[in-house]
Amino acid sequence: MRLVIPIRDFLIANFPNNMNKTIIGVIGAILVLGGIIWMARPGSQSGTASSVRSSGTLAVKEANNYDFGTISMAAGNVSHQFKIKNTGNEGVNIEKIYTSCMCTTAMLKVGGKQFGPYGMPGHNAVPKIDQALNPNEEAVIEVVFDPAAHGPAGVGKIQRAVTIENSAGEPIELLFAAVVTP
Repeated sequence: MRLVIPIRDFLIANFPNNMNKTIIGVIGAILVLGGIIWMARPGSQSGTASSVRSSGTLAVKEANNYDFGTISMAAGNVSHQFKIKNTGNEGVNIEKIYTSCMCTTAMLKVGGKQFGPYGMPGHNAVPKIDQALNPNEEAVIEVVFDPAAHGPAGVGKIQRAVTIENSAGEPIELLFAAVVTP
């Protein structure tokens, strides 16, 4: 007696042929979507070995939060530059940058080079940056917020975050707020 029934045999025996194709198509679509989400998640290493931790220290030079105040959707995008610095004695790798919402993008500027823009996981892939920041070296994270991204439902107080994963330890969060008007 067979205890395990292959899925194909089960479908053929219990469902009409056109329903079999639909069920197999739905299962395939779910598997493909699950794979895409798995690869796009912020913690994904895409098959690479985990980074070696550094004894460097990555710090925000000024405040790690910014308030745009009252901004208008009609006036367009607003931006702010956060300055970060490696205050340790060893190099620090900036590994990934991602945002908390699709209305926000972030760019890394270091040593005359620009990386990004980076966005929200799930809407865009979060690529590994792996940019070194030497001791006492500074970088700029430029954050751009589109107040019109959510349409008329996006008015009122907002709070968003940009996360910087790095080899020095805990991720750094840069926060900003605004009151959005039409």
